[in-house]
Amino acid sequence: MELYFSGSQRAAIAGLFMVLLPVFLPNLFRPLGRASPSMFSEWNAPKPRHLDLLEGALMGQTSVRQQNKLWSPLPNQGWKPCAETTNVPSVPEKTRGYIQVFLDGGLNQQKMGICDAVAVAKILNATLVIPHLEVNPVWQDSSSFTEIFDVDHFIDALHDEVSIAKELPGEFSWSTREYYATGIRATRIKTAPVHASANWYLDNVLPILQSYGIAAIAPFSHRLTFDNLPTNIQRLRCKVNFHALAFVPHIRALGDTLVNRLLNPPNKNQAAYLLEERDRIGKGKARKFVVLHLRFDKDMAAHSACDFGGGKAEKLALATYRQVIWQGRVLNSQFTDEELRNQGRCPLTPEEIGLLLAALGFDNNTRLYLASHKVYGGEARISTLRQLFPLMEDKKSLSSVEERTKVEGKASLLAAVDYYVSMQSDIFISASPGNMHNALVGHRAYLNMKIIRPNMALLGQLFLNKSMEWSEFQRAVLEGHKSRQGQVRLRKEKQSIYTYPAPDCMCQP
Repeated sequence: MELYFSGSQRAAIAGLFMVLLPVFLPNLFRPLGRASPSMFSEWNAPKPRHLDLLEGALMGQTSVRQQNKLWSPLPNQGWKPCAETTNVPSVPEKTRGYIQVFLDGGLNQQKMGICDAVAVAKILNATLVIPHLEVNPVWQDSSSFTEIFDVDHFIDALHDEVSIAKELPGEFSWSTREYYATGIRATRIKTAPVHASANWYLDNVLPILQSYGIAAIAPFSHRLTFDNLPTNIQRLRCKVNFHALAFVPHIRALGDTLVNRLLNPPNKNQAAYLLEERDRIGKGKARKFVVLHLRFDKDMAAHSACDFGGGKAEKLALATYRQVIWQGRVLNSQFTDEELRNQGRCPLTPEEIGLLLAALGFDNNTRLYLASHKVYGGEARISTLRQLFPLMEDKKSLSSVEERTKVEGKASLLAAVDYYVSMQSDIFISASPGNMHNALVGHRAYLNMKIIRPNMALLGQLFLNKSMEWSEFQRAVLEGHKSRQGQVRLRKEKQSIYTYPAPDCMCQP
């Protein structure tokens, strides 16, 4: 007996096959990492896509003048932090009740939620309970507030501003995540709009506080507006973000160890090290390093809908991943790769960010710290970047398994280490926008520290030009990044105060 299928039936069967394929052959579509490349990476190891530019970068030399300009700190731009300028105690003797928030997302999204929670507690004259951090659905990290942040420092830094409790008193011990997950509760607020105003909280949350003495807000991410708030509330948010949220001591200690080893390589030949030190001191040079935040995971690669040179196998893997995770509903899919690159929508590959760094003047003696989780394509994808910067290091290369025991396998703690090291660097650059990029851009702007923001639209167009010579590419890169190296940018309406702290949290003397 023969079976016949219509065109629509065949399409449906093909779609079902694509959805089920990763279930039966998971290794085929597993995110690529250093230790476990997928079958596709073995069939089609990513190869350099810009060989002429790579050759020019490897042969190019940077003048002393360009090096000095590149590594010089930012000049005084006429702005200074002012989030901590008010020290007048303003916490009333008795608050109106307790506020609980449940925060999802990764480390930096949770940090923003914590800052907003403190601000809401201030608006409502409530006591904030140390926020509950949800298990991250992507990284499966269950780290709590106290495992990431120094809770005593947090409370002490804000004791003149907001009342904070480590836990609820016994009379409210019933108010738990499990309690709110099992039914509709009068004390839970689940309708807070995105970017809600201060008045919304006064109108909708305050009555619950007054009636029950407690209110739990979930979801809470991005639930407080950035506009039309009193100056003291805006500055309080920055005080939390830039001063009160310090990482726990063991994270800071590991970060300090990484920075020390990055600048003083322990395995380096002693004679060569002494010669280098004598040359450095003789030229009056300080030891410096740059942090590259490289987010190039499978999620980002698939969602971008761009072509990264892995051939048909890679395109199939990413298309299938899009279908499984987002049911194919990815806006960028309607554009061609060329259109996406011209619009600056494609994340930079490790090769491309390496060529950008080389064009800016970073040479093969640059001490570069790689802040990243897993890179799609593993070592094969990173090899060109490593060829350009042989002194590149990361957490694993600079520390032992024993030293990483407390953070290994915990994405939030690993991200916290990278964040801490990034704040110690002379220059920070991120390969693509995202929460980590935005958080560090804002923090370093607050302290007038140098960053480099890649001009994605310009770079997309430059990399499409396959006939461009290295000298022309370098000139275009230098010209296109003159005003993207940490110059103060004033926050506009609806923009995040955590990315653009001026003028809300910074003053002009």
